[in-house]
Amino acid sequence: MERKILIIYTGGTIGMLNDPDSNLLIPFDFENISKNVPELRKFDFQVRSISFSPAVDSSMMDPDIWVTLVQLIEENYNEYDGFVILHGTDTMAYTASALSFMLHNLQKPVILTGSQLPLGTIRTDGKENLLTALEIAAAQKNKQALVPEVCIYFQAKLFRGNRTTKFNAEHFRAFRSDNYPPLAEVGIHIKFNYPYIRYTTLSGNFWAAKRMDTSVALLKIFPGISQPVLESLLQAPGIKAVVLETYGSGNAPTHKWFLDALKKAVDRGIIILNVTQCLAGSVEMWRYETGIHMLEIGIISGHDITTEAAVTKLMYLLANCNSNEEIKASLNKSLKGEINI
Repeated sequence: MERKILIIYTGGTIGMLNDPDSNLLIPFDFENISKNVPELRKFDFQVRSISFSPAVDSSMMDPDIWVTLVQLIEENYNEYDGFVILHGTDTMAYTASALSFMLHNLQKPVILTGSQLPLGTIRTDGKENLLTALEIAAAQKNKQALVPEVCIYFQAKLFRGNRTTKFNAEHFRAFRSDNYPPLAEVGIHIKFNYPYIRYTTLSGNFWAAKRMDTSVALLKIFPGISQPVLESLLQAPGIKAVVLETYGSGNAPTHKWFLDALKKAVDRGIIILNVTQCLAGSVEMWRYETGIHMLEIGIISGHDITTEAAVTKLMYLLANCNSNEEIKASLNKSLKGEINI
């Protein structure tokens, strides 16, 4: 049976073309994608597409759109062998992380990609990103997908989605994954890094979680952070969890007011997840005095998780767990390959 790949265009730079009449960028018509990307006809698999209408700028991405995406994948899961999601780059790592937690028993590739230049420009990086993402999504051995997980493909590298961060707004190589190796590297050949690809051994049918709880705050520690700023965020109405971006391996100020504010929040039932501001490395709170104090008051280590994965993991857990104890237990283990324990 011929393989089939579904493109889901959400929005973003890759889906824009120059209008010759106005010289402005206008949305690409993916219904006629083969006219603009004739290389698609050379694939030995079918490519079809669905487009969001209207297209969504990545700065407007939110959990409701993630739910729409997982519903589309769920509805088309049995008909297609893989999925390529075209997405704006600014929040692509958040979407990839969220989808990794929302899609369960996944046995097919879900590859997010986009571009820094519109598909219709001469020097676009979009065409190579699109064509290679499609080829990876269709790659099989013995009728089994070679990369059955949520990934980001960009500029010759395939990364695990929930390990990826956008770090450059100008260069074509916009993403990096410092704490986990690429799942594939692309040159003349596509070289898959098989030992690092996640092949689920769970039994059961594919299914998608469709609830996310946005009662999450993000607080980045900085020199000179004041007591009112810290307390105003921790006391914000409706907050259930906080991602605390600390220095280095999980360090923060040792002021009594700082630790007292965190302890009061934990005592009120707020979950605080400690992640590092660094692009590479891991939180190790046992190494320094500040970290030990935070451990003692009940702050949870984020290990080597990215901020994007930390935020979306908490949104997923808050909506799908029955207690704080269950959430804390899940934060301390890898659900979808997002952390090393």
